[in-house]
Amino acid sequence: MADKQKQVVLRLEQVSKSFAKVETDGVTHALNRINLQMESGEFISLVGPSGCGKSTILRLVAGLIGPTTGKVTVDGQEIGGPSPQRGMVFQKPTLFPWLTVEKNIAFSLKIQGKLQKNQEKIDRMLRVIGLEAFRNDYPGQLSGGMAQRVALARSLINQPEILLLDEPLGALDAFTRMNMQDEILSMWRERRQLAVMVTHDVDEAIYMGTRVIVMDANPGRVVADLAIDREHAGDRSSPQFVEYRNHILNRLHFAGNHV
Repeated sequence: MADKQKQVVLRLEQVSKSFAKVETDGVTHALNRINLQMESGEFISLVGPSGCGKSTILRLVAGLIGPTTGKVTVDGQEIGGPSPQRGMVFQKPTLFPWLTVEKNIAFSLKIQGKLQKNQEKIDRMLRVIGLEAFRNDYPGQLSGGMAQRVALARSLINQPEILLLDEPLGALDAFTRMNMQDEILSMWRERRQLAVMVTHDVDEAIYMGTRVIVMDANPGRVVADLAIDREHAGDRSSPQFVEYRNHILNRLHFAGNHV
């Protein structure tokens, strides 16, 4: 993707989000007064226990929901709904089972009427994810890791300014997961857009992130914002990596040198 990546600034300003409980008249406070700024070139890992609002932040940025109070902006413009410039990848690939690998990747371009002008881009994306030989296969014929690569390619084909990843590797086995971490980082390095990833895995958050934002629940809030030295983050056994892990676990009220 040779075009120069536009610099974008994403801000959450005093953002709170509450949801009505279905079974009672109560309210769940998913987020409380979140203030964050993120920019192109960063890979942000959001880590924390279930119910701390990690996925709620992604949905707010994607424009799928709106804040109860506060505002979410991109370059000063308030987010009012979904946009192809904010691509989202979910834990499960959510591919169209009746479309081939190639047609799944090309789907959004077809909807926008841009298919014929972008065949070279589609071919290149198939090469990038290493699935040229599987272009005519269907999702049911793919492994979990291969299907997730197709889902990533389908999002990246639009060259989004912000890439949102909601536990994209949570359903994979440990070895496939580590391979896919490198796949995602390789795709991100090529264009250096802003990436925001939700994960429950502390090691994954450190390994992939340029920043790790640690959250806690009841209500959802930020308890730490940690810059990661990428030179050391690639070695999971390095003293610096272990120090990052221990710091994050301590903020999450855990102790020890392992996850």
